[in-house]
Amino acid sequence: MSGKWPGGFIKKTAPTVVGPTDGEGGTASGIWTLDQAADYEKQGLWPKPVLPRELWVWGRNQFGQLGQGTSGATNYSSPVQVGSLTDWLKLAGSQYYGILTTKSDGTAWSWGAGASGQLGQGSITNYSSPVQIGALTDWTKSISMGFYSPNGGIKSDGTLWLWGTGSYGALAQGNTTNYSSPVQVGALTTWLQFSAGYYFGGAVQTDNTLWTWGRSNNYGQLGHNNKINYSSPKQVGALTNWLEVSIGHRTAGAIKTDGTLWMWGRNDKGQVGDGSITDRSSPVQIGALTTWSKLESAYEHTLALKTDGTLWAWGNNNTGQLGQGNTTNYSSPVQIGALTNWSQISGAIYSSMALTTAGTIFGWGWNTKGQLGVGDITNRSSPTQVGALTTWTLVMASNYQGGGIKTV
Repeated sequence: MSGKWPGGFIKKTAPTVVGPTDGEGGTASGIWTLDQAADYEKQGLWPKPVLPRELWVWGRNQFGQLGQGTSGATNYSSPVQVGSLTDWLKLAGSQYYGILTTKSDGTAWSWGAGASGQLGQGSITNYSSPVQIGALTDWTKSISMGFYSPNGGIKSDGTLWLWGTGSYGALAQGNTTNYSSPVQVGALTTWLQFSAGYYFGGAVQTDNTLWTWGRSNNYGQLGHNNKINYSSPKQVGALTNWLEVSIGHRTAGAIKTDGTLWMWGRNDKGQVGDGSITDRSSPVQIGALTTWSKLESAYEHTLALKTDGTLWAWGNNNTGQLGQGNTTNYSSPVQIGALTNWSQISGAIYSSMALTTAGTIFGWGWNTKGQLGVGDITNRSSPTQVGALTTWTLVMASNYQGGGIKTV
């Protein structure tokens, strides 16, 4: 074979790509023509360079969850960097004082409160600095942390692994046993996206089926039209068009491949968003729109993005977490401001955070521990920018703390 290079034609060996092509990392070897490399890049098959990224956190530090090597009374109301590394990739926060991250090398790390084994370290020890979970380097897909449980993620081979408190079947092991180290959920290799809540979890498989497990409580938050706990994954209905799921405190929701939004579970504050305060034990569609793109089911409120970049919220608004400039509850989606460049959302106990395409982070709602990162402990009922940086690529809100990853 021959290919065109600047200056003429040359013989070449077969080109290969090693490593991930759906994200950062990987390398290309062999001899490539310029045309061939451009074609691979156009198809999304060309490896992307790993961008240097720092991890920053803020808020309460009672159990060392800010990763500063200290714990106790030192809270931070403005972002502080976790160490000096620049290879952080994903970030998730627990509603019980823990943080889970992955690096660009596929390793997983955690720190904070470990009383129920929720850090996956094989112990119930608290850690005030990042500690690697095992030695594996294949944590490359979806990660999430619940309240006490479940916590975990999906590996590059499509397997799902969980750890923490097993109460109510939260770890999907067919029992109620606690596990302080990662345990695999069944033998399937088709898990695509995972989300964790308060003793229950949900996941979407590659065939776009939706599965939930754990605590149903009295609200039907598993979506099975009953109030039964399940200690193993159970499919929600028979549909095969689910795109992503978001599990909250006692409410859950999902977006379908057609862009419709569906919610179920506890609804006493209007957090389901169907215009009522009636609990729903099966998915109900929210309006008739087909333009929903992202969903975040939080403590007693819900956030969602549309394909036009607008941001919407509903549910409990006792501290202004719906971003409306007031503390009024809303049982149907209401738009937050007029911006059309929102790209990511994250919600916690009475607080909300979001990222824009301009690389800026905003926070609003409850702020008694500085969890909004805006430099004080005053609640906000409208989005307030975190500093002036425009290099943020990811945002996270959790119980009394927040965090973000930014490029260097």
